[in-house]
Amino acid sequence: KFSPKGWKCRPHQDSVQSFKRKLKRLTTRKWSIDLTTRIERLNWVIRGWVNYFSLGNMKTILTQIDERLRTRIRVIIWKQWKKKSRRLWGLLKLGVPKWIADKVSGWGNHYQLVAQKSVLKRAISKPALTKRGLVSCLDFYLKRHALKVS
Repeated sequence: KFSPKGWKCRPHQDSVQSFKRKLKRLTTRKWSIDLTTRIERLNWVIRGWVNYFSLGNMKTILTQIDERLRTRIRVIIWKQWKKKSRRLWGLLKLGVPKWIADKVSGWGNHYQLVAQKSVLKRAISKPALTKRGLVSCLDFYLKRHALKVS
């Protein structure tokens, strides 16, 4: 791509779509696999793809992919907590006040809707997922890009 400051390199749209498909396949709700194993496999794909394309400018693309990936992981966690009592327990363990956790735990099986609500976004936040071992696409890209460009 040519810009007023010169040439800029970025991954092809098909490559980005392929990456999104891989992440979607690894974060499907119907695949019952331990969250730690799932995060491990996601990290392999993220590190491999970002290392390969780290010379390119793709900050905005990876910001969107990162947001979407975290939402999909929240959906998976919410689905694993099947019953209201388990959801209440999980939210309380993550530090949500009891009165809020009691309301939210009764929201039921509207996974995507629940995962996008601010309560779950704050409870299962980026730092919480990083603590669990998930590599942020954007953070990893910024580290690798800085090393390769300089």
